[in-house]
Amino acid sequence: MNSDEVLHRNRGRGLTVVAGPTAVGKGTVVRHILENHPEVKLSVSATTRAPRPGEVDGESYFFWTMQEFDTNIAAGEMLEFATVHGTNKYGTPKQPVIDAIAAGKLVLLEIDIQGARQVKAAMPEAKLIFIAPPSWDELVRRLQTRGTETPEEQERRLVSAKVELAAQSEFDHVVINDEVARCASEVLDLMKA
Repeated sequence: MNSDEVLHRNRGRGLTVVAGPTAVGKGTVVRHILENHPEVKLSVSATTRAPRPGEVDGESYFFWTMQEFDTNIAAGEMLEFATVHGTNKYGTPKQPVIDAIAAGKLVLLEIDIQGARQVKAAMPEAKLIFIAPPSWDELVRRLQTRGTETPEEQERRLVSAKVELAAQSEFDHVVINDEVARCASEVLDLMKA
């Protein structure tokens, strides 16, 4: 069975997309789920941005050159992709998702809003969960204290975050990340529902 047949047959069942604005803690919530629930398979995204300290190629992301990314797009090997914050490309390689769905795994995608829209268009039965901050001020605080972006990049990300927060209504569920374990538990319950 080819990849398009697997996607069509399963029509998104077993696939959950987690998205939300920058610095909301999506990665922390997802790590909590993965550490405590081996039945969940995270799809590793690809990106053209440079690795951050501690990130591992093939585990955190696939760190690709712009040419590698464009080659995969042209070959139809991406489930979704986008240019994020006007600078780097991010996307989900299709084959690992297909393989996990075919094996009956609960697959989790941690992606941006644009990618979530593409997945929903391709797989309407996929569950889309928006991770929201407890407040705007808390989101700003989290971005400023993580120390991975310059002040200019922080400002660009906050502009994007306002647009991303306005997209909540496009998602099947909204979960507030006020406490990581509680948020992760709610996301997992929604995945299994």
